[in-house]
Amino acid sequence: MSHAANPDLINRLKRAQGHLAKIVEMVSEGRDGLQTAQQMQAVIAALDKAKTLLVSDHIEHHLEDLVGPLPKEVRDDLAKLSEFAKYL
Repeated sequence: MSHAANPDLINRLKRAQGHLAKIVEMVSEGRDGLQTAQQMQAVIAALDKAKTLLVSDHIEHHLEDLVGPLPKEVRDDLAKLSEFAKYL
């Protein structure tokens, strides 16, 4: 399985897709701007989380290609870096 096909990543993207479909429906119906903006924020948040997950998985995957299997301590450190990177 490709590291990009992470089930969590797919679920996050589907969630964003569902929110986006709802936004299109809301705009077409002339629904309340505040509610529409809230849905837009949900899409942005879902995509941000998906992007962070994709980049983290990509780094870990290619790091393992270079140095071999990563010990638990290294994986834990990478998880901390991924958590920190979400603030970029």
